[in-house]
Amino acid sequence: MLCNELSQTLLKISDSKKSMIQEIRLRCSKPIALTSGKETFFVCRDGSIIYSPGTRAVKCLKHHIFDSFRSLCGYSVYSRQSEITDGYITASNGSRIGVCGTANIKNNEIISVTDITSMNIRIPRQITGVSNELFVKLFPINGGILIAGAPTTGKTTLLRDIAVNVSTGNGCRIMRTAVIDERGELSGGNKGKIDLGLSDIFTGYPKSVGIMQSIRSFSPQLIICDEVGTDKDAEAIMKGANAGAYIIATIHAGSVDELVRRPQTKKLISTGAFKSIVMLDSSDKPGKIKEIIRF
Repeated sequence: MLCNELSQTLLKISDSKKSMIQEIRLRCSKPIALTSGKETFFVCRDGSIIYSPGTRAVKCLKHHIFDSFRSLCGYSVYSRQSEITDGYITASNGSRIGVCGTANIKNNEIISVTDITSMNIRIPRQITGVSNELFVKLFPINGGILIAGAPTTGKTTLLRDIAVNVSTGNGCRIMRTAVIDERGELSGGNKGKIDLGLSDIFTGYPKSVGIMQSIRSFSPQLIICDEVGTDKDAEAIMKGANAGAYIIATIHAGSVDELVRRPQTKKLISTGAFKSIVMLDSSDKPGKIKEIIRF
């Protein structure tokens, strides 16, 4: 989905390195930066990798950003403005792309973003078995689970594996599972390229809407959703729990101290929907559990 010049360079990278890449960072007039866990490296024209942004590193020029951004938006930038103002877009394959540029402000709110200067492409992957440790420590499910971690610690990857295993009964009893995939990141967007087992997938539904619609129409025993935190999310989660569904959701937090200080966490915990918090460890080991807090 990137412009041809960038695509041809990136495709030359060795398969062993490709499998490690978690993010592709494109900055106007700067070298293409690739990240793998805590490591950052750069790509040369022949696909070889270097570990400093020297003269051999391929630069991302302004027209690369412009062409790639339009392609990632499906050549309909205007229709994606609500996402763009929130700082991201989700491509048709479920890749999440952070964007930044020049914000246009009205009444202290961003109404549009123009002149895109940087993009951060997160590579979605499905890792079978990444939820095994969680299954051992917290299954069978007898309450909601809030999964917390810093970016790239594997929260979304973990949710995908949980959805597959629980909905198909792999290592546990089968549960009717609904996935509220607001940004299309969990399932791979409207093309559904990522396998979520026998889950019912509500793609593009705001969590506050999708949770209630899933309850009314599909009577799920388990509801899975990514990145909760708003007041509307907390209200919908409480209603879902009151309807008898267990909730497994994720939230951004780099540490337990950061997590418990956040007012969003207090609201989510006060719903009574969560019986445990799972703190993930590091970006080097996606889904690795650091600590479990039980209520």
